[in-house]
Amino acid sequence: MTTKDIYTTFSPGLLTDLYQLTMGCGYWKEGIENTETVFAMHFRTNPFKGGYTIACGLQQVIEFLQCFRYTDDDIAYLQTLTGDGGRPLFEKEFLALLRKMEFSCDIDAIPEGTVVFPQEPMLRIKGPILQTQIVETAILTILNFQSLIATKSARMVQAAEGDPIFEFGLRRAQGFDGGVSASRASYIGGCVGTSNVLAGKLYNIPLKGTHAHSWVMLFEDELEAFLAYGKAMPHNCVFLADTYNSLEGVRHAIEAAKKLASKDFFFAGIRLDSGDLAYLSIEARKMLDAAGFPDAKIVATNDLNEEIISSLKQQKAKVQTWGVGTRLVTAYDQPALGGVYKLTAVKNAHGEWESRLKLSEQLNKMTNPGILQIRRYYYPDGNAMGDMIYDIRKSIKSDVPNRMIDPFDATRQRNFPAGTKSTELLVPVFRGGECVYEAPSIEEMRTRVQTQLNSFHSGVKRLINPHTYPVGLEEKYYQQKTELILKLRHMK
Repeated sequence: MTTKDIYTTFSPGLLTDLYQLTMGCGYWKEGIENTETVFAMHFRTNPFKGGYTIACGLQQVIEFLQCFRYTDDDIAYLQTLTGDGGRPLFEKEFLALLRKMEFSCDIDAIPEGTVVFPQEPMLRIKGPILQTQIVETAILTILNFQSLIATKSARMVQAAEGDPIFEFGLRRAQGFDGGVSASRASYIGGCVGTSNVLAGKLYNIPLKGTHAHSWVMLFEDELEAFLAYGKAMPHNCVFLADTYNSLEGVRHAIEAAKKLASKDFFFAGIRLDSGDLAYLSIEARKMLDAAGFPDAKIVATNDLNEEIISSLKQQKAKVQTWGVGTRLVTAYDQPALGGVYKLTAVKNAHGEWESRLKLSEQLNKMTNPGILQIRRYYYPDGNAMGDMIYDIRKSIKSDVPNRMIDPFDATRQRNFPAGTKSTELLVPVFRGGECVYEAPSIEEMRTRVQTQLNSFHSGVKRLINPHTYPVGLEEKYYQQKTELILKLRHMK
């Protein structure tokens, strides 16, 4: 079973905002529903006050679009919608158009697991305005959420300094669908497994689980509870030690492990879910080692995030495995990425592309016009040097010098000498509505995250006050954008 199978159980065409359909109806009434357009999806700031973002969710976008359709039931439902005065909101002819519509757009996107930055187009779509408009909402909800969670996961993995992190957040997620998506994105971001059994099945993510306080509380005493669990799960035995008193719980775990000792039983470790985790883990480690269990691991849970994990590491906590839940799957302290999807080009009656730009009093809300691509340049050692956004209608050669300009500060510029190694970040995904992208495995996506992060300066990856990675506009493209801004500002 895959996410695509889930999409076939409901009608993806209705996964949109109503105003997408009302605008679509308006395009149809104007006779412009087939006007060729280009939209680009980007975000404005890195989440969690960080220095980078991890692109995630593309495979779900692909599966959504492959299943995109309107059924007879969908049309029957849309026919029941009314506007002011109780009159039907949509004409039957428009709904008939929706019923027979087939997705036919071109899409280029950044592969999952790629490190990306503000203002960079994560996805570019070209096609009839009726289609490019209606699919906006689904694309945003998928890419925004999964990129947010993958980024949070990568930050936590970075804070853990090589210790394994498991995602245990399903019970605190925003609904089961959010929980499943969060498990997937967390794994891509770097977590080694999940407690979410459905996500394990859907995406082949390793599963991990211990037991709850309720298990211990059901028995007459803690030792009895541990003995019973060890007999029931001899090969999945991590004892939760803090139901009553954490260090006393560790003593009981050791006693149980000694009584259960046999070739069929393996004492995997203990879990601490409350209290001073630095102190408790240090004391627990001493106790476990002294009892002859140096291989028994200490697992820590309890509303962990990257700051807490980093602090515990600095305090020399003896935690070897981390279980993170609420603050990962809910992207705690920043609940949304804030990605937007904006019109950047329209083909006119003469078959020529015209750039479109949204003005704003806020510089970071002003969009980049045209048909966009991103080129990432690299130093000779393979580390990332800077990202340049440009319009593909103008060929940018790599065998000549190139210069980019910061869109928010024209005095900040960077030159890329001729022959500088580079790669284009947006790759073909759909052509004429047909998927042409060979999706990597989820394991390859995870590897890509770490490979990508390793290619950036450590300052960009700092959890607090990170260095700003250089992203800018190709020089001539910057000038063209400036001219368009001036033109639009003087329009009457």
